[in-house]
Amino acid sequence: MEPRGMRAVKNRKKTVGVVGLGIMGGAFARNLVGAGWRVIGYDIDPTKRRELAKAGVEIATDVAALAAAAPLIITSLPKPAALMATAKTIAASGVRSRVIAECSTFTIEDKQKAERVLRDAGHVLLDCPVSGTGSQARTGDLVIYASGDSKAIARFKPVFAGFARKTYDVGAFGNGSRMKFVANLLVAINNVAAAEAMVLGMKAGLDPKAIFEMISNGAGNSRVFELRAPMMVRNRYRPATMKCSVWQKDMDVIGAFAKSLRVPTPLFSATVPIYEAALRSGHANDDTAAVCAVLEAKARLKRRR
Repeated sequence: MEPRGMRAVKNRKKTVGVVGLGIMGGAFARNLVGAGWRVIGYDIDPTKRRELAKAGVEIATDVAALAAAAPLIITSLPKPAALMATAKTIAASGVRSRVIAECSTFTIEDKQKAERVLRDAGHVLLDCPVSGTGSQARTGDLVIYASGDSKAIARFKPVFAGFARKTYDVGAFGNGSRMKFVANLLVAINNVAAAEAMVLGMKAGLDPKAIFEMISNGAGNSRVFELRAPMMVRNRYRPATMKCSVWQKDMDVIGAFAKSLRVPTPLFSATVPIYEAALRSGHANDDTAAVCAVLEAKARLKRRR
């Protein structure tokens, strides 16, 4: 079973599969096509399959067909259950050894379960979470925290170079996720801090565009402020680069990780009810920058038209 539109000339050295064509996986696939890779993709959502087919991605009929055609595979999935189902399908497909770079944000335990399933079938799973938002993914402004078999990581680096600006080999399997949890803790804090500053300035009568310009050129700037404050200025939070509903999963993972190490996280913990309020107030499908709207409501701020 071959993907539809499969090219007559098959260059396996330049072929990569992408399972999960959402905000991140879809951006990986598009950029890899642009970098000259033959990309075979699959997603359970037919809309995403159609979108990526138009971008030059060959769409496989299922995960097994993708694994048969692609020696290197990227997974970017929304839930641990999807990762386990994908791992079991590849393991049962009977294909020769594959290297799979798992780029989602899940608990280390969930990734370890998938790693064992694939290892028992002769495959190599790498733990390779990504630092960056959906908008950064579209421009290739991502960092990969790769962990696991060092030879497999080296083999995957040319693929990562097709959609990320930097790849780190952080050692043993699971270290990539540990680094991602640390990075995302800061993202959670900085995003709410950006919203808090914007609301304070607007309530004080300052123009939101001016606030953004001056903060982004001053000592209080951050990459998160640069990425999320423009949405706060416009008071528009779609299309989302990270949906609040998806981010909640990351928040839960980070909180559990810190708790398991008995590390206090006073600032991170203070952001939790704000993100929860965003979900309760109808922002589940909006970008996480919508925490600004939550704080505006708390401050009883009414913007000028």
